[in-house]
Amino acid sequence: MSKKSVLIVDDSLTVRQQVSLTLTSAGYQIVEASDGREGVDALRAHAEIAMVLCDLNMPRMNGIEFLDSIRGDAAGLPVPVVMLTTDGSPELIARAKRAGAKGWIVKPFQTDLLLAAVRRIAGDPG
Repeated sequence: MSKKSVLIVDDSLTVRQQVSLTLTSAGYQIVEASDGREGVDALRAHAEIAMVLCDLNMPRMNGIEFLDSIRGDAAGLPVPVVMLTTDGSPELIARAKRAGAKGWIVKPFQTDLLLAAVRRIAGDPG
């Protein structure tokens, strides 16, 4: 059985590195993208991705646009997406959920809570 893969979509290299370190040490494979456009491409290229952690505010394609894009895709790309962002406004959370987000984690994140959310949504790393 191969390891579960998690896609991290965030324009901050530091955030991608922090999340990657947390998840790889727990046994997950990581795919990274620096904005929503790269994230869409990564999802299409990696069928093994079990879930996505996505920032909200990014250049070229933000997190809501990313959700709209993958949900509106002809394939429907049903992979679960959790937003990982500094903005915790109820309006944005509601908008993201309407666009298909499964959850919302506010940065800076606690590693144990992030890992618990990934395990709950993606399953054990395998």
